[in-house]
Amino acid sequence: MHPVVLRYLFPLIALLSGPAFALPANRPTPGYTRVAIETFVGTIVVAADNRRAPVTAANFLTYVDDGRFDGVTFYRAARRKSAPKLGLIQGGIDTDARRSLPPIRHEPTTRTGIRHLDATISMARPDRANSAMGNFFITVGPTPNMDARGDYIGYAAFGHVVAGMDVVKAILAVPTCCGSGPMRGQMIVKPIRIIRAKRLDGTPHPTRGVKPWLLWLNRKG
Repeated sequence: MHPVVLRYLFPLIALLSGPAFALPANRPTPGYTRVAIETFVGTIVVAADNRRAPVTAANFLTYVDDGRFDGVTFYRAARRKSAPKLGLIQGGIDTDARRSLPPIRHEPTTRTGIRHLDATISMARPDRANSAMGNFFITVGPTPNMDARGDYIGYAAFGHVVAGMDVVKAILAVPTCCGSGPMRGQMIVKPIRIIRAKRLDGTPHPTRGVKPWLLWLNRKG
């Protein structure tokens, strides 16, 4: 390659590998919607990727706009045995059917291009396709085994943490016990309550109709 071409090519490569291709900053970014997940141990801000994972991002934002995540918990901390500071935390509606919306179509990483890197937010699901609803997880460290490959559909990553990874790491470190199957020993002893999850960008689009979990809370009060 001609030296003159190389002279201009290397700065261009450096530019493309820098901020232009970095994660969305903690400010409004076209194509992303930020959500603040407020907990008793701090706030995590995630950016949902509306362009590359439109179905999964829209589902997550509907749970947020409806208030379905308000008052639920982070209930799982899965630490790697070989590196306990790495792993994932999982939260959401757990098994509370009163807060659930219908399952959504699966968007594999092979379609979206959003891989499970450090600080990725992705949808938890039962062991079948098109079954994710209102549970999600956040990775600490790359987790390539969550990406789709061959006949394995993987999990639907749909965004990244843009602020509050110190909170994610603090939750990953809390005491765990119990659980069964792949979650054995990973259930948080004192689940971390999510005070509320709120959209920081754009206009909320809550669903209409009765919110069963709110009726239960009113009765309880």
